[in-house]
Amino acid sequence: MNQLTLKAPFKVEGKGLHSGQHLIAEFKPSPANTGIKFKRTDLEGQPVIDALAENVVETTRGTVIGKGDVRISTIEHAMAALYAAGIDNCLIEVDGPELPILDGSATIYAELIEQTGLEELNADKDYYVIKEKIQYKDENGATITIYPDEGFSVEVMVEYNSTVLPNQFAVLDELADFKQEVSSARTFVFVREIEALLHNGLIKGGDLENSIVIYDQPVSQDKINEICDAVHVPAMTVDKLGYINPKPLKWDNEPARHKLLDVIGDIALIGRPLKGRVVAIRPGHTINNKFARMLRKEVKHTEIQSPVYNPNIAPIIDVNGIKKLLPHRYPFLLIDKVIEIDKKHCVAVKNVTVNEPFFQGHFPQEPVMPGVLQVEAMAQAAGVLVLNFLEDPEKYSTYFLKIDNVKFRQKVVPGNTLLLNVSLATEIRRGCAVVKGYAFVGEKIVCEAEFMAQIIKNK
Repeated sequence: MNQLTLKAPFKVEGKGLHSGQHLIAEFKPSPANTGIKFKRTDLEGQPVIDALAENVVETTRGTVIGKGDVRISTIEHAMAALYAAGIDNCLIEVDGPELPILDGSATIYAELIEQTGLEELNADKDYYVIKEKIQYKDENGATITIYPDEGFSVEVMVEYNSTVLPNQFAVLDELADFKQEVSSARTFVFVREIEALLHNGLIKGGDLENSIVIYDQPVSQDKINEICDAVHVPAMTVDKLGYINPKPLKWDNEPARHKLLDVIGDIALIGRPLKGRVVAIRPGHTINNKFARMLRKEVKHTEIQSPVYNPNIAPIIDVNGIKKLLPHRYPFLLIDKVIEIDKKHCVAVKNVTVNEPFFQGHFPQEPVMPGVLQVEAMAQAAGVLVLNFLEDPEKYSTYFLKIDNVKFRQKVVPGNTLLLNVSLATEIRRGCAVVKGYAFVGEKIVCEAEFMAQIIKNK
């Protein structure tokens, strides 16, 4: 899949949840490989802030990113909507310290993204594939775990010591269902929390239209009047416990669905789309960010991921199919099967055994696969890639023109399985293909190279 951005800009406006200011935010298309970025337009000469976990500077009642003295708050709802839509690149400009809270959910963002449309960019979408369980657990027992999965999904369980809001569960199995099942879940607050939040300079823009307000412990009428005055809503009499909003809950588990929305928005700050299943127990912005930072370290330390290889799955092209595409034969046919292929990339497998003829003369007492043969194996995988889509591939052959930036990182020995991942660096022009290749053993890169090959019709 290719990276995506918006087809055109769009704007949202409204008051900020914490500042109470009237704010305008504009979402703009961005080029490939630029990611999601935020910028304050009310302050001259201020830096653009990358939407990445390490740039989060505060997680009290929302996610705040910052650089230097510049802060932009309440970004999680917009990030969730962008992530669910598959948008990789976007610039968000806002004329104040936070994004508008709108109705307390992500539904307006999701609707405007859908109305505006998406534009495909000429760059591959760079998924980070979860290959083994990763978990973060905080000192209070909150836990976020991500498991390997073919797509992206989220499960959330919330626990509150509340007679009104019991333990709740929410799940999103497909990002395609985000708009319908999650985006309109509103943020929520307990009446017993409001006074302390106001004292800390927060929720100045909160009201009954942009938050679910939960009354689960008796509060004096005088205190309720003070709270109503502080948040500029009409005085009210609350005589029973429950939800005090004029609009009913959209789902019985709307608070859990909003927590799920927040998890998506905060995990989006790893900067790459994920393939994995997230299970969050008692999540909040603080643990969400700590988990995202942990994933970011994995992402930054992984130059390129090895392909996923399941030997139980039948190959796309077996050795007999490879022989129909390539002229190579024993002892110089160096790939055994192809497990992935499309018009841009190919993954082939080479099982290295002690019976390889080159081991007889290449360090026979400590056999090592020659590096040049590793490059040759990548080149043969590239040959399959470029010939597979020709009408009569047996009438053509590929030949090296140039090899650049070759690196050998560790030994390849008998018993290793080489995964050869090659991809086109440019479009094929005048019969010439520029290819970037990596050879992996397990998760480690053992060899890499860039090379140019020419496709020539056989005489």
